[in-house]
Amino acid sequence: MSAPDGNPVGAERSIGQLFASATTEMSALVHDEIALAKAQLKQDVKRGAVGGGAFAAAGAVLIFSLPMLSFALAYGIRTWSDWNLAVCFLLSFAANVLVAGLLALIGVVFAKKAKKGKGPQKTAASVKETAAVLQNVKPHPRQLNGTDRVGESAEAVARSSS
Repeated sequence: MSAPDGNPVGAERSIGQLFASATTEMSALVHDEIALAKAQLKQDVKRGAVGGGAFAAAGAVLIFSLPMLSFALAYGIRTWSDWNLAVCFLLSFAANVLVAGLLALIGVVFAKKAKKGKGPQKTAASVKETAAVLQNVKPHPRQLNGTDRVGESAEAVARSSS
């Protein structure tokens, strides 16, 4: 079994290797959080677009279908019932308003869903929680072998940093 960086699990790693591994993992975490925020924003925008499209469709139906649909429906009612032509036109108009109202209702429902969506806020809270956890992390005390001395360790660090 090996760690993500390819080293055996039980093997001791240097501070540089540990730091590089931690940096890589933090970078991956940040990239994943950004990708999550983008996905949630995309979903909220999609809902808003569907709501706006439904409103546009309601307007288009009301504007473009009224003349042709009203005439066809009014004359159809007149043929079927022998009612007054004015009453038939009013019934035709009422049917068109009903269809436009249903489309507007669909638009309102999707607009409310898009407004309720809190995609980026969820991700921001997750990032803050991760940062809080990482701030409380304390390094494990390093066990010193009999051959390890403070002077040698300081020299090794000084050599590696120069």
